[in-house]
Amino acid sequence: MASQKQSEFELHAKAILGLPVDTSLLNPSASKVIYGDHDADHIYFEGIDQALQITGVDIRLFGKPKSFKNRRMGVILASSNTMEAALNNAKEAAFKIKTKLER
Repeated sequence: MASQKQSEFELHAKAILGLPVDTSLLNPSASKVIYGDHDADHIYFEGIDQALQITGVDIRLFGKPKSFKNRRMGVILASSNTMEAALNNAKEAAFKIKTKLER
């Protein structure tokens, strides 16, 4: 998503309609999954603000109502000048984000 010219919606629509899809990349990018880490009805995330301070990082939280230990609750997208830098930024952002149980 962070590396492509077209949005996820546009890619799906074009694929369904049989239209050409532009697969060229804008820039090197990487992603890391944000897992729920808890089997719970309600969790919250700490460190989002710190993760977003890293250049080229964007975060998508999926808004799922329940969390499971291995459930994908969001994704970190990172872009940079090189693949190595993008991956390092995604890992650094993931390290800053913690899932916590609501009390």
